[in-house]
Amino acid sequence: MSRARRVAKIAGGTVGVGAGLAATGFAALAGIMWGEGKLAKRRIPVATDPPPASDNIVWAAPGVSPVRPSIRIAIAGDSSAAGYGAYRERDTPAARFAIGISEVARRPVHVTSVAVVGAESKDLEPQIDALIANPPELAVIMIGVNDVTEGTKPAVAVPYLESAVRRLRAAGTEVVVGTCPDLGVIAPIAQPLRTWARRLSRQMAAAQTIAVVRAGGTTVSLGDLLGPQFAGRRELFAEDQFHPSAEGYRVATNAMLPSALDALGLRTRARSASAFTTRRAKPVAKAAAQAVARPGTEVQPTADRPLTAVRANGTWARLRRRRPKGRVVEHSETATPVTPATTG
Repeated sequence: MSRARRVAKIAGGTVGVGAGLAATGFAALAGIMWGEGKLAKRRIPVATDPPPASDNIVWAAPGVSPVRPSIRIAIAGDSSAAGYGAYRERDTPAARFAIGISEVARRPVHVTSVAVVGAESKDLEPQIDALIANPPELAVIMIGVNDVTEGTKPAVAVPYLESAVRRLRAAGTEVVVGTCPDLGVIAPIAQPLRTWARRLSRQMAAAQTIAVVRAGGTTVSLGDLLGPQFAGRRELFAEDQFHPSAEGYRVATNAMLPSALDALGLRTRARSASAFTTRRAKPVAKAAAQAVARPGTEVQPTADRPLTAVRANGTWARLRRRRPKGRVVEHSETATPVTPATTG
């Protein structure tokens, strides 16, 4: 079975954790991994203290007038979206996205954060309910880790994400999703569970890509981008060795920022991220399978199809590597938080 076909089956729910283990026939291996999972849970502290405040804050990059009309963005998802592991407001993903967008747009950015520590995909609905009342121009979603750690199959978890994207798009909001990161790099997870965790997180990321693109959103692959760096640089982890640190959040948001800028119609450059078909569109399942193996890859829906596939059904997508036009200077230390009342 090709990788693309397997990804499509995962998204459709015909391949799951239990089926995968049954196929191997290694009951002993399953027992070892169960034990390793229990050990990993004891090694990773339970999240207790709330992350730094990141909701209802307006950020302005240096030199940006705080009285100009604000761009409105929102952050939804789990602890990685909320910024658990960071200690300052300006180090959270919400602040970093806002500051980066403000620098390029030369306008202040008002950010709403509805992300919840510990959230799974099934918990997205109330978060989206809170945003739909006053839809932002852009929503960034980061979700999926807790679905994997809780053993939720992609076929169960991903429809909630697809519904969230469809609702936001119907409200006129652009959506960028950072897909499930690679859990195989988490230090407290020992082998062979680490290899299995990597496989499950990549399956989740691929299924997320298919669903989000199908719903009209854009995805950015995080797993392969952060994995090698996290594995070699402990400073990218918070003290619990599970959540990202402030530096880890910088790496993740920098990977997604160009796609967020593009969604808002701001300046970016793009090149093909496919080593096989250059800039041509391809079925979304094939695009998803390739994206999980290519760090920082953006997958975006397209209406363009090759002439040989005019009659083909289903969603088609393009893979890109995107970067801002010109250099974006990181101003997290000097950016100014201002009150919403001071902006138009």
